[in-house]
Amino acid sequence: MSSGTMKFNGYLRVRIGEAVGLQPTRWSLRHSLFKKGHQLLDPYLTVSVDQVRVGQTSTKQKTNKPTYNEEFCANVTDGGHLELAVFHETPLGYDHFVANCTLQFQELLRTAGTSDTFEGWVTSQVKGLQYL
Repeated sequence: MSSGTMKFNGYLRVRIGEAVGLQPTRWSLRHSLFKKGHQLLDPYLTVSVDQVRVGQTSTKQKTNKPTYNEEFCANVTDGGHLELAVFHETPLGYDHFVANCTLQFQELLRTAGTSDTFEGWVTSQVKGLQYL
């Protein structure tokens, strides 16, 4: 990051509301009879700051529109970005990556202006993912 980049220092509170329109990846469908993406997922989200996990939601069973309403808090020093990632929980082996969204603290701080907090919906560029 350049020397002009703002870093976040403070208390972070993230509330995960829901994810909508989740679709299985081709990788997760490779052994499935459902080849057109109609498979329901067992999704959960991870919350990370600069690649350090600070939280994980519970897994919601058989849904492509999970509602979580879960909150995660962390003290952050020199934070650059927040990442929200969705995974499909599998019974064996590694869980399957579904989608992610990376938010730069600099942009959130700019959006907050003179306020000490940023509150609002953030819609990822991946179709259908929405976080609060």
